[in-house]
Amino acid sequence: MSCSFPFDWVDAFTDTPFGGNGCAVVHDGGAVDVETCLKYTRETGLVECTFVGPSDVADAKVRYFFPTMEIPFAGHPTIASVASLLSRGVVKGPSLTLETGAGVVPIEVSPDGLITMTQNAPVFGDEVSPGLIARLSGLSDDDIIGQPQVVSTGLPFCIVALKSHDALRKATLDLDVLPEFQKGLTVNGVQVMEPYFVALGGATDAGDSFGRLLLAPPSPPEDPFTGSATGCAASYLWKHGLIDRPRYVAQQGHDLGRPGQAQVEVLGPRDAISGVKVSGQGRIVMAGEVHF
Repeated sequence: MSCSFPFDWVDAFTDTPFGGNGCAVVHDGGAVDVETCLKYTRETGLVECTFVGPSDVADAKVRYFFPTMEIPFAGHPTIASVASLLSRGVVKGPSLTLETGAGVVPIEVSPDGLITMTQNAPVFGDEVSPGLIARLSGLSDDDIIGQPQVVSTGLPFCIVALKSHDALRKATLDLDVLPEFQKGLTVNGVQVMEPYFVALGGATDAGDSFGRLLLAPPSPPEDPFTGSATGCAASYLWKHGLIDRPRYVAQQGHDLGRPGQAQVEVLGPRDAISGVKVSGQGRIVMAGEVHF
């Protein structure tokens, strides 16, 4: 017997259709099994999808899925899920909370529709050899500034700061080296994602940083905008003195024709960061029903 559930396809970190990063948000009430959620995510061709339902500890519960596995938290799907929940009247602003695998996430909604999530205090993990990152990415050691390091504000990434946009654009992902890079790299039992590359200076005059996340199959080759990695990168840049103020505008996806933008605020001093606020908009571009 098949079941039907409403869904919204939301572009996050943009107010323009077909910008930012897309996420299909399925309102399943917690009824759909994990394997079906994974199959649905693969069917959409998106990097991530969410399944939302009621919560005993927050205003709503969000489950996050890659094509290959369930993950505890993700940034752009959080913005997308909140936009969808608000649109359908399931939750109301200006303040609400989401239950996630990384804990309860506070959400603020401004009158103009800007959605702000407060990500967890960062966990700073293993440092990774610049030489290994260079082999993985096709870059030279000279392209990398600072010491690459694993950071998690809910989902772990290795943050790699690059000296220029030229270096950012020429980065590749060597799938033969990726297992060597990921071996043993975990935070709280969660496998570290592919490296998140970030360079200072925006893709446009409105931005202060420009990022990229290259992905391994079966995900698409590159993520248009990565909200969780943005929080990790902000924590890294602030802690290591690579930015001189804790508030800035992060950009990603412009070279993919899907420009996205987030307002970022690192909370607390460099040596005692208590969280990261990452803000963006969500634009619903499709709505309907899925049938499982």
